[in-house]
Amino acid sequence: MNRSIARGGRRVLARVLARFLVVGPLVAAGALSGVPAAHAAVADDIRINEVVTTGDVNDSIELFNKGTATIDVSGWILKDDDTSHAYKIASGTSLAAGGYRAFDVHDKFGLGSDDDARLYLADGKTLVDSFSWSSHSDPSWSRCPDGTGDFQQALAVTLSGPNSCGTSGGGGGSTSPVVWPGGSSVATADASNVFGQDLSGLHQEGDVLWGAQNSGKLWRLVRDGSTGWKPDTSGGWSSGKSLRFTGGSGSADSEGVTLTGSGSAGGAFVASERNGDASGTSRLSVLKYDVTTSGSSLTASKEWNLTSDLPSTGSNLGLEGITWVPDTYLVGAAFKDASTGAAYDPARYSAHSAGVFFVGVEGTGMIYGYVLTDSGSYTRVATFASGMAGVMELQWEPQATRLWAVCDDTCDGQHRTLKVDATGVFTATAVFNRPTGMPNYNNEGFSVAGSGECVAGAKPVYWSDDTNDGGHALRKGTITC
Repeated sequence: MNRSIARGGRRVLARVLARFLVVGPLVAAGALSGVPAAHAAVADDIRINEVVTTGDVNDSIELFNKGTATIDVSGWILKDDDTSHAYKIASGTSLAAGGYRAFDVHDKFGLGSDDDARLYLADGKTLVDSFSWSSHSDPSWSRCPDGTGDFQQALAVTLSGPNSCGTSGGGGGSTSPVVWPGGSSVATADASNVFGQDLSGLHQEGDVLWGAQNSGKLWRLVRDGSTGWKPDTSGGWSSGKSLRFTGGSGSADSEGVTLTGSGSAGGAFVASERNGDASGTSRLSVLKYDVTTSGSSLTASKEWNLTSDLPSTGSNLGLEGITWVPDTYLVGAAFKDASTGAAYDPARYSAHSAGVFFVGVEGTGMIYGYVLTDSGSYTRVATFASGMAGVMELQWEPQATRLWAVCDDTCDGQHRTLKVDATGVFTATAVFNRPTGMPNYNNEGFSVAGSGECVAGAKPVYWSDDTNDGGHALRKGTITC
Protein backbone atom coordinates (compact mmCIF):
# COMPACT_ATOMS: atom_id res chain seq x y z
CA MET A 1 0.00 0.00 0.00
CA ASN A 2 1.17 3.55 -0.75
CA ARG A 3 2.38 4.87 2.66
CA SER A 4 1.38 8.47 1.95
CA ILE A 5 -2.19 7.43 1.10
CA ALA A 6 -2.44 5.33 4.26
CA ARG A 7 -1.03 8.19 6.33
CA GLY A 8 -3.44 10.62 4.71
CA GLY A 9 -6.36 8.36 5.53
CA ARG A 10 -5.32 8.16 9.18
CA ARG A 11 -4.97 11.96 9.31
CA VAL A 12 -8.46 12.55 7.90
CA LEU A 13 -9.95 10.09 10.39
CA ALA A 14 -7.99 11.64 13.26
CA ARG A 15 -9.18 15.12 12.35
CA VAL A 16 -12.81 14.00 12.10
CA LEU A 17 -12.56 12.38 15.52
CA ALA A 18 -10.75 15.42 16.90
CA ARG A 19 -13.47 17.78 15.77
CA PHE A 20 -16.13 15.46 17.17
CA LEU A 21 -14.41 15.17 20.53
CA VAL A 22 -13.68 18.86 20.95
CA VAL A 23 -17.26 19.93 20.25
CA GLY A 24 -19.35 20.41 23.26
CA PRO A 25 -16.94 21.59 24.84
CA LEU A 26 -15.39 18.26 25.82
CA VAL A 27 -18.74 16.90 26.93
CA ALA A 28 -18.39 14.20 24.31
CA ALA A 29 -14.86 13.52 25.52
CA GLY A 30 -16.08 13.20 29.07
CA ALA A 31 -18.88 10.84 28.08
CA LEU A 32 -16.62 8.58 26.03
CA SER A 33 -13.71 8.41 28.46
CA GLY A 34 -15.41 8.44 31.81
CA VAL A 35 -13.85 11.81 32.70
CA PRO A 36 -16.26 13.72 34.98
CA ALA A 37 -18.18 16.45 33.16
CA ALA A 38 -16.92 19.12 35.61
CA HIS A 39 -13.32 18.12 34.88
CA ALA A 40 -13.99 18.19 31.16
CA ALA A 41 -15.55 21.66 31.34
CA VAL A 42 -12.55 23.05 33.21
CA ALA A 43 -10.14 21.37 30.78
CA ASP A 44 -11.91 23.05 27.88
CA ASP A 45 -10.45 26.36 29.08
CA ILE A 46 -6.97 25.15 28.04
CA ARG A 47 -6.35 25.81 24.35
CA ILE A 48 -3.49 25.16 21.98
CA ASN A 49 -2.66 28.79 21.22
CA GLU A 50 0.53 28.88 19.16
CA VAL A 51 2.63 26.40 17.18
CA VAL A 52 6.15 26.94 15.84
CA THR A 53 7.49 24.39 13.38
CA THR A 54 10.54 26.06 11.84
CA GLY A 55 12.94 28.98 12.26
CA ASP A 56 15.33 29.91 15.07
CA VAL A 57 13.08 28.47 17.81
CA ASN A 58 12.81 24.71 18.37
CA ASP A 59 9.53 22.92 17.62
CA SER A 60 7.16 24.28 20.25
CA ILE A 61 3.49 24.18 21.28
CA GLU A 62 2.02 26.90 23.48
CA LEU A 63 -1.02 26.46 25.72
CA PHE A 64 -3.29 29.26 26.95
CA ASN A 65 -5.82 29.32 29.79
CA LYS A 66 -8.85 31.28 28.58
CA GLY A 67 -10.77 30.59 31.76
CA THR A 68 -11.05 32.35 35.11
CA ALA A 69 -9.34 29.80 37.38
CA THR A 70 -5.87 28.27 37.60
CA ILE A 71 -5.72 24.81 36.00
CA ASP A 72 -3.22 22.09 36.86
CA VAL A 73 -1.96 20.49 33.61
CA SER A 74 0.51 18.12 35.24
CA GLY A 75 0.83 14.91 33.27
CA TRP A 76 -1.19 16.11 30.29
CA ILE A 77 0.07 14.81 26.95
CA LEU A 78 1.11 16.65 23.78
CA LYS A 79 1.30 14.70 20.51
CA ASP A 80 1.81 15.32 16.81
CA ASP A 81 -0.02 13.27 14.14
CA ASP A 82 1.73 10.07 15.25
CA THR A 83 -0.05 8.46 18.19
CA SER A 84 3.19 6.81 19.33
CA HIS A 85 4.82 10.22 19.90
CA ALA A 86 4.15 11.82 23.28
CA TYR A 87 5.44 14.73 25.35
CA LYS A 88 4.32 14.51 28.99
CA ILE A 89 3.94 17.83 30.81
CA ALA A 90 5.98 17.89 34.00
CA SER A 91 4.43 17.46 37.41
CA GLY A 92 3.61 20.71 39.20
CA THR A 93 2.78 22.60 36.00
CA SER A 94 -0.26 24.86 36.10
CA LEU A 95 -1.64 27.76 34.06
CA ALA A 96 -3.14 30.76 35.81
CA ALA A 97 -6.21 32.42 34.32
CA GLY A 98 -5.07 34.23 31.20
CA GLY A 99 -1.70 32.49 31.44
CA TYR A 100 0.55 31.16 28.68
CA ARG A 101 3.04 28.30 28.72
CA ALA A 102 5.18 27.09 25.81
CA PHE A 103 6.61 23.57 25.59
CA ASP A 104 9.68 22.69 23.54
CA VAL A 105 8.74 19.27 22.16
CA HIS A 106 11.58 18.68 19.69
CA ASP A 107 13.31 16.10 21.93
CA LYS A 108 10.18 13.90 21.71
CA PHE A 109 9.00 14.60 18.16
CA GLY A 110 9.36 17.06 15.31
CA LEU A 111 6.59 19.24 13.92
CA GLY A 112 6.52 18.93 10.13
CA SER A 113 5.13 21.05 7.32
CA ASP A 114 1.99 18.86 7.22
CA ASP A 115 1.24 17.84 10.77
CA ASP A 116 -0.96 18.07 13.87
CA ALA A 117 -0.61 19.37 17.41
CA ARG A 118 -2.86 17.53 19.85
CA LEU A 119 -3.44 17.95 23.59
CA TYR A 120 -4.75 15.15 25.81
CA LEU A 121 -5.59 14.80 29.47
CA ALA A 122 -3.21 12.68 31.55
CA ASP A 123 -5.06 9.51 30.54
CA GLY A 124 -3.62 9.95 27.04
CA LYS A 125 -7.05 9.28 25.51
CA THR A 126 -9.23 12.30 26.23
CA LEU A 127 -8.59 14.88 23.53
CA VAL A 128 -8.69 18.46 24.84
CA ASP A 129 -7.73 20.41 21.72
CA SER A 130 -6.01 19.99 18.36
CA PHE A 131 -4.76 21.98 15.39
CA SER A 132 -3.73 20.76 11.94
CA TRP A 133 -1.75 22.57 9.24
CA SER A 134 -0.40 21.88 5.74
CA SER A 135 2.59 24.27 5.64
CA HIS A 136 5.35 25.32 8.05
CA SER A 137 4.79 28.21 10.44
CA ASP A 138 5.97 31.52 8.95
CA PRO A 139 6.93 32.44 11.56
CA SER A 140 4.12 31.25 13.84
CA TRP A 141 0.72 29.56 13.68
CA SER A 142 -1.26 31.55 16.26
CA ARG A 143 -4.86 31.87 17.45
CA CYS A 144 -6.19 35.37 16.89
CA PRO A 145 -7.53 36.44 19.32
CA ASP A 146 -5.77 34.35 21.94
CA GLY A 147 -7.59 31.23 23.10
CA THR A 148 -10.74 31.69 21.04
CA GLY A 149 -9.91 32.73 17.49
CA ASP A 150 -8.91 30.85 14.37
CA PHE A 151 -5.29 30.01 13.64
CA GLN A 152 -3.38 32.24 11.25
CA GLN A 153 0.21 32.97 10.31
CA ALA A 154 1.05 35.64 12.89
CA LEU A 155 3.51 38.49 12.52
CA ALA A 156 6.02 37.18 15.05
CA VAL A 157 6.83 34.26 17.34
CA THR A 158 5.40 35.14 20.75
CA LEU A 159 5.76 31.93 22.76
CA SER A 160 4.65 32.36 26.38
CA GLY A 161 2.98 35.67 25.58
CA PRO A 162 0.07 37.30 23.70
CA ASN A 163 -0.06 36.44 20.02
CA SER A 164 1.12 38.95 17.42
CA CYS A 165 -2.13 39.37 15.49
CA GLY A 166 -3.35 42.02 13.09
CA THR A 167 -1.39 44.46 10.97
CA SER A 168 0.30 46.52 13.65
CA GLY A 169 2.90 43.92 14.57
CA GLY A 170 3.30 42.77 18.12
CA GLY A 171 2.86 45.16 20.97
CA GLY A 172 -0.53 46.40 19.79
CA GLY A 173 -1.77 49.75 18.64
CA SER A 174 -2.38 50.83 15.04
CA THR A 175 1.09 52.29 14.60
CA SER A 176 2.76 52.65 11.20
CA PRO A 177 6.40 53.65 10.65
CA VAL A 178 7.05 57.40 10.69
CA VAL A 179 10.12 59.58 10.26
CA TRP A 180 12.73 59.78 13.00
CA PRO A 181 11.63 62.17 15.82
CA GLY A 182 14.79 64.27 15.66
CA GLY A 183 17.55 65.40 13.35
CA SER A 184 18.13 63.44 10.15
CA SER A 185 21.93 63.68 10.33
CA VAL A 186 24.19 61.36 12.34
CA ALA A 187 27.88 61.84 13.23
CA THR A 188 30.60 59.54 14.54
CA ALA A 189 31.11 59.71 18.32
CA ASP A 190 34.39 57.82 18.79
CA ALA A 191 37.94 57.92 17.45
CA SER A 192 38.92 55.53 14.66
CA ASN A 193 39.10 51.82 15.55
CA VAL A 194 38.94 52.20 19.33
CA PHE A 195 36.59 49.27 19.95
CA GLY A 196 36.67 47.10 16.84
CA GLN A 197 33.68 44.84 16.34
CA ASP A 198 31.06 43.55 18.80
CA LEU A 199 30.25 46.71 20.78
CA SER A 200 26.63 46.16 21.76
CA GLY A 201 24.46 47.52 24.61
CA LEU A 202 24.75 51.11 25.85
CA HIS A 203 23.56 53.01 28.91
CA GLN A 204 24.27 56.67 29.63
CA GLU A 205 24.76 57.83 33.19
CA GLY A 206 25.39 61.57 32.99
CA ASP A 207 28.99 62.08 31.92
CA VAL A 208 29.63 58.33 31.69
CA LEU A 209 28.54 56.00 28.89
CA TRP A 210 28.59 52.30 29.75
CA GLY A 211 29.11 49.87 26.89
CA ALA A 212 28.77 46.07 26.79
CA GLN A 213 30.89 44.22 24.24
CA ASN A 214 30.01 40.70 23.05
CA SER A 215 33.56 39.52 23.57
CA GLY A 216 32.96 39.63 27.32
CA LYS A 217 33.89 43.19 28.18
CA LEU A 218 32.36 46.18 29.90
CA TRP A 219 33.55 49.68 28.98
CA ARG A 220 33.38 52.85 31.03
CA LEU A 221 33.49 55.78 28.61
CA VAL A 222 33.92 59.44 29.42
CA ARG A 223 33.27 62.49 27.29
CA ASP A 224 35.66 63.34 24.48
CA GLY A 225 34.92 66.95 23.63
CA SER A 226 31.31 67.95 23.09
CA THR A 227 30.26 65.21 20.69
CA GLY A 228 32.04 61.95 21.47
CA TRP A 229 33.21 59.37 23.98
CA LYS A 230 36.52 57.70 24.82
CA PRO A 231 37.62 54.98 27.24
CA ASP A 232 38.18 56.07 30.82
CA THR A 233 41.93 55.77 31.44
CA SER A 234 41.59 55.50 35.23
CA GLY A 235 40.72 52.56 37.47
CA GLY A 236 41.82 49.90 35.01
CA TRP A 237 39.19 50.82 32.39
CA SER A 238 41.54 51.78 29.53
CA SER A 239 40.85 48.62 27.52
CA GLY A 240 37.55 47.70 29.12
CA LYS A 241 37.17 45.08 31.84
CA SER A 242 36.63 41.36 31.26
CA LEU A 243 33.39 39.96 32.67
CA ARG A 244 33.33 36.68 34.58
CA PHE A 245 30.47 34.67 36.01
CA THR A 246 30.10 34.24 39.76
CA GLY A 247 33.11 32.47 41.18
CA GLY A 248 35.37 33.98 38.53
CA SER A 249 34.82 31.37 35.83
CA GLY A 250 33.88 31.69 32.16
CA SER A 251 33.44 34.73 29.93
CA ALA A 252 30.04 36.41 29.85
CA ASP A 253 28.81 37.09 26.30
CA SER A 254 27.67 40.54 27.34
CA GLU A 255 25.00 41.99 25.05
CA GLY A 256 23.27 44.66 27.10
CA VAL A 257 23.87 46.81 30.18
CA THR A 258 21.65 48.88 32.46
CA LEU A 259 21.63 50.59 35.85
CA THR A 260 18.91 50.95 38.47
CA GLY A 261 17.77 54.09 40.26
CA SER A 262 20.88 53.76 42.45
CA GLY A 263 23.14 54.39 39.46
CA SER A 264 26.46 52.62 38.99
CA ALA A 265 27.01 52.72 42.76
CA GLY A 266 24.25 50.11 42.94
CA GLY A 267 25.96 47.86 40.40
CA ALA A 268 25.81 47.37 36.65
CA PHE A 269 23.39 44.74 35.35
CA VAL A 270 24.47 42.90 32.21
CA ALA A 271 22.39 40.67 29.92
CA SER A 272 24.35 37.66 28.68
CA GLU A 273 23.18 34.99 26.24
CA ARG A 274 25.93 32.40 26.82
CA ASN A 275 29.30 31.62 28.36
CA GLY A 276 31.93 32.41 25.75
CA ASP A 277 33.90 29.36 26.93
CA ALA A 278 30.90 27.16 25.99
CA SER A 279 29.53 29.16 23.09
CA GLY A 280 27.28 26.43 21.71
CA THR A 281 25.01 26.41 24.76
CA SER A 282 22.45 29.06 25.71
CA ARG A 283 22.83 30.60 29.14
CA LEU A 284 20.26 33.38 29.33
CA SER A 285 21.39 35.32 32.38
CA VAL A 286 21.33 38.70 34.06
CA LEU A 287 24.59 39.35 35.90
CA LYS A 288 25.30 42.01 38.52
CA TYR A 289 28.74 43.61 38.78
CA ASP A 290 30.35 45.96 41.28
CA VAL A 291 31.96 48.48 38.91
CA THR A 292 33.74 50.39 41.69
CA THR A 293 36.45 47.75 42.13
CA SER A 294 39.94 47.97 40.62
CA GLY A 295 41.62 45.46 38.35
CA SER A 296 41.23 44.41 34.73
CA SER A 297 38.31 42.03 35.24
CA LEU A 298 34.99 41.94 37.08
CA THR A 299 33.40 38.91 38.70
CA ALA A 300 29.62 38.83 38.97
CA SER A 301 28.32 39.17 42.51
CA LYS A 302 25.02 37.59 41.46
CA GLU A 303 23.55 35.67 38.51
CA TRP A 304 19.89 35.23 37.68
CA ASN A 305 19.92 32.36 35.17
CA LEU A 306 16.62 32.61 33.28
CA THR A 307 17.29 29.85 30.75
CA SER A 308 14.77 27.36 32.11
CA ASP A 309 12.04 30.00 32.26
CA LEU A 310 12.33 31.11 28.62
CA PRO A 311 11.58 29.40 25.29
CA SER A 312 14.59 27.72 23.71
CA THR A 313 16.51 29.72 21.14
CA GLY A 314 19.84 29.53 19.36
CA SER A 315 22.89 30.06 21.57
CA ASN A 316 23.69 33.28 19.70
CA LEU A 317 20.07 34.46 19.47
CA GLY A 318 19.24 34.96 23.14
CA LEU A 319 19.17 37.92 25.53
CA GLU A 320 20.34 40.99 23.64
CA GLY A 321 18.91 44.01 25.46
CA ILE A 322 18.14 44.93 29.07
CA THR A 323 16.70 47.94 30.86
CA TRP A 324 15.30 48.74 34.30
CA VAL A 325 11.89 50.37 34.80
CA PRO A 326 11.11 51.84 38.25
CA ASP A 327 8.29 50.53 40.41
CA THR A 328 6.95 54.06 40.76
CA TYR A 329 6.07 54.23 37.06
CA LEU A 330 4.68 50.70 36.93
CA VAL A 331 2.43 51.21 39.95
CA GLY A 332 1.24 54.61 38.72
CA ALA A 333 0.42 53.17 35.30
CA ALA A 334 -1.49 50.22 36.84
CA PHE A 335 0.90 47.73 35.25
CA LYS A 336 -0.52 44.19 35.25
CA ASP A 337 1.58 41.50 36.95
CA ALA A 338 1.32 38.50 34.61
CA SER A 339 2.26 36.13 37.44
CA THR A 340 -0.86 37.06 39.41
CA GLY A 341 -3.22 38.57 36.83
CA ALA A 342 -3.67 41.55 39.15
CA ALA A 343 -2.13 45.01 39.41
CA TYR A 344 1.59 44.93 40.09
CA ASP A 345 2.36 45.27 43.80
CA PRO A 346 6.06 45.66 44.64
CA ALA A 347 5.34 44.76 48.27
CA ARG A 348 4.53 41.23 47.13
CA TYR A 349 8.23 40.70 46.49
CA SER A 350 11.22 40.81 48.80
CA ALA A 351 13.97 43.42 48.30
CA HIS A 352 14.48 43.76 44.56
CA SER A 353 16.05 47.04 43.35
CA ALA A 354 12.73 48.96 43.36
CA GLY A 355 11.97 48.13 39.76
CA VAL A 356 11.48 45.52 37.06
CA PHE A 357 14.16 44.41 34.59
CA PHE A 358 13.00 44.00 31.00
CA VAL A 359 15.05 41.81 28.65
CA GLY A 360 14.76 41.47 24.87
CA VAL A 361 15.40 38.32 22.83
CA GLU A 362 17.20 38.65 19.52
CA GLY A 363 15.86 35.48 17.91
CA THR A 364 12.14 36.07 18.56
CA GLY A 365 11.64 39.79 19.16
CA MET A 366 9.98 39.00 22.50
CA ILE A 367 10.32 41.14 25.65
CA TYR A 368 10.08 39.73 29.17
CA GLY A 369 9.82 41.56 32.49
CA TYR A 370 11.39 40.13 35.67
CA VAL A 371 11.50 41.01 39.33
CA LEU A 372 15.03 40.03 40.35
CA THR A 373 15.28 39.80 44.10
CA ASP A 374 18.43 40.52 46.09
CA SER A 375 18.33 36.93 47.35
CA GLY A 376 18.78 35.61 43.80
CA SER A 377 15.24 34.48 42.99
CA TYR A 378 13.21 35.81 40.06
CA THR A 379 9.59 36.11 38.95
CA ARG A 380 8.44 36.79 35.41
CA VAL A 381 5.81 39.54 35.52
CA ALA A 382 5.45 40.41 31.83
CA THR A 383 5.65 38.81 28.38
CA PHE A 384 4.95 40.77 25.22
CA ALA A 385 6.03 41.04 21.60
CA SER A 386 8.09 43.96 20.37
CA GLY A 387 6.45 43.68 16.95
CA MET A 388 9.87 43.31 15.31
CA ALA A 389 11.80 40.28 14.10
CA GLY A 390 14.39 40.83 16.81
CA VAL A 391 15.22 43.02 19.81
CA MET A 392 18.82 44.18 20.03
CA GLU A 393 18.41 46.93 22.63
CA LEU A 394 15.96 48.13 25.27
CA GLN A 395 16.09 51.56 26.89
CA TRP A 396 13.82 53.17 29.45
CA GLU A 397 13.50 56.94 28.90
CA PRO A 398 12.37 58.51 32.21
CA GLN A 399 11.71 61.95 30.74
CA ALA A 400 9.08 60.63 28.34
CA THR A 401 8.15 57.58 30.49
CA ARG A 402 8.49 55.24 27.54
CA LEU A 403 10.30 52.03 26.68
CA TRP A 404 12.43 51.96 23.54
CA ALA A 405 12.85 48.65 21.67
CA VAL A 406 15.48 48.73 18.93
CA CYS A 407 16.26 46.37 16.05
CA ASP A 408 19.42 46.34 13.93
CA ASP A 409 19.86 46.01 10.15
CA THR A 410 17.62 42.92 10.31
CA CYS A 411 14.68 45.37 10.57
CA ASP A 412 16.30 48.24 8.65
CA GLY A 413 17.11 49.96 11.94
CA GLN A 414 13.53 50.28 13.19
CA HIS A 415 12.81 51.69 16.66
CA ARG A 416 9.59 51.30 18.66
CA THR A 417 8.33 53.02 21.78
CA LEU A 418 5.95 51.33 24.22
CA LYS A 419 3.95 52.39 27.27
CA VAL A 420 1.57 50.68 29.68
CA ASP A 421 -1.94 50.98 28.25
CA ALA A 422 -5.36 50.99 29.92
CA THR A 423 -5.31 47.20 30.24
CA GLY A 424 -2.04 47.27 32.17
CA VAL A 425 0.26 45.87 29.47
CA PHE A 426 3.02 47.46 27.42
CA THR A 427 1.70 48.52 24.02
CA ALA A 428 3.44 50.14 21.05
CA THR A 429 2.85 53.89 20.86
CA ALA A 430 5.07 54.69 17.88
CA VAL A 431 7.24 53.07 15.22
CA PHE A 432 10.17 55.11 13.93
CA ASN A 433 12.39 54.60 10.92
CA ARG A 434 16.09 55.25 11.50
CA PRO A 435 17.36 58.78 10.70
CA THR A 436 17.62 59.24 6.94
CA GLY A 437 21.24 60.30 7.29
CA MET A 438 22.29 56.99 8.88
CA PRO A 439 22.96 53.94 6.66
CA ASN A 440 21.48 50.59 7.67
CA TYR A 441 24.21 49.82 10.19
CA ASN A 442 24.25 46.77 12.44
CA ASN A 443 23.29 48.88 15.46
CA GLU A 444 22.94 46.71 18.57
CA GLY A 445 23.08 49.49 21.16
CA PHE A 446 21.08 52.66 21.74
CA SER A 447 21.11 55.19 24.59
CA VAL A 448 19.12 58.32 25.32
CA ALA A 449 20.51 61.36 27.13
CA GLY A 450 18.78 62.74 30.20
CA SER A 451 16.53 65.77 30.34
CA GLY A 452 19.46 67.91 31.53
CA GLU A 453 20.95 67.76 28.03
CA CYS A 454 17.91 69.20 26.27
CA VAL A 455 18.91 72.23 24.17
CA ALA A 456 16.39 74.05 21.98
CA GLY A 457 13.98 71.14 22.33
CA ALA A 458 16.42 68.40 21.34
CA LYS A 459 18.80 66.05 23.16
CA PRO A 460 21.48 63.52 22.11
CA VAL A 461 21.07 59.83 21.44
CA TYR A 462 23.84 57.34 20.66
CA TRP A 463 24.08 54.08 18.73
CA SER A 464 26.72 51.34 18.86
CA ASP A 465 27.52 49.56 15.59
CA ASP A 466 28.43 45.92 16.17
CA THR A 467 30.21 45.76 12.80
CA ASN A 468 32.37 48.87 13.39
CA ASP A 469 31.54 50.17 9.91
CA GLY A 470 34.14 52.58 8.60
CA GLY A 471 36.23 51.99 11.72
CA HIS A 472 33.65 53.57 14.05
CA ALA A 473 31.42 51.86 16.60
CA LEU A 474 29.67 54.90 18.11
CA ARG A 475 27.42 57.44 16.42
CA LYS A 476 25.45 60.39 17.69
CA GLY A 477 22.07 61.78 16.68
CA THR A 478 19.23 63.70 18.31
CA ILE A 479 15.59 63.29 19.32
CA THR A 480 13.07 65.88 20.43
CA CYS A 481 12.68 66.31 24.16
